[in-house]
Amino acid sequence: MIKLKMGERFATLRNREIASLERRLFLRQGLSMGALSLLAGCNVTDEAGIENALRKISSWNDTVQAKLFDPKRLVEEYPASAIVRPFPFNAFYDEDGIPAVSAADFSLELAGLIRDRKPWSLAELYALPQVTQTTRHICVEGWSAVGQWTGAPLRHFLERVGADTSARYVGFKCADDYYTSIDMATALHPQTLMAFRQDGDVLPAPNGFPLKIRVPTKLGFKNPKHVRAIFVTNEYPGGYWEDQGYNWFAGL
Repeated sequence: MIKLKMGERFATLRNREIASLERRLFLRQGLSMGALSLLAGCNVTDEAGIENALRKISSWNDTVQAKLFDPKRLVEEYPASAIVRPFPFNAFYDEDGIPAVSAADFSLELAGLIRDRKPWSLAELYALPQVTQTTRHICVEGWSAVGQWTGAPLRHFLERVGADTSARYVGFKCADDYYTSIDMATALHPQTLMAFRQDGDVLPAPNGFPLKIRVPTKLGFKNPKHVRAIFVTNEYPGGYWEDQGYNWFAGL
């Protein structure tokens, strides 16, 4: 797979988004480009105007997707024969940029609206009750792959540490400076996992060692790897790509 640098990747995806804007508006919202002009109050032939319009539509999509999200609906699970090996690597850097995380020194930090904010060692995390799922990871770049992940349901962990589950957001910070956030309903979804193992083995470094948040109801960039901190908040926390214009809810 050809790796793109961070700026090139974002520019490519943004251009792809602009190119498909009229089609997406027609299919999802029944709006023409002229209607978009009225909505945005700007000249859509201007790049800044297009960016402003896209952000407005993205915000509108977030609201609609959140209302349509069913916290009880499960995504499809697959047989072991469907697992893709090796599982694709993808990040905003090449493989030589994968962070080296020490298992012995690892500590998961907790912050925000959580009652018990003591750090968790990797051994403590591994001792949590765990489940396994075989689900499809869908990347915004257009590819997908079925993988198998084992870990603790995020819902159970949040309840155990006394997180305020009436709060709006759960955010994640990573060892490679990536960060993202999800809505609380998605965090509490039964298939949202704190994944420690992949395909029966300890989670490999390219795919997020020691902790990946597996969120099968969302696009891949909402599945952070190398997670080192979890926080709960009512203030919009954004995300690495979301702060550059990606749709925040990013539900499937």
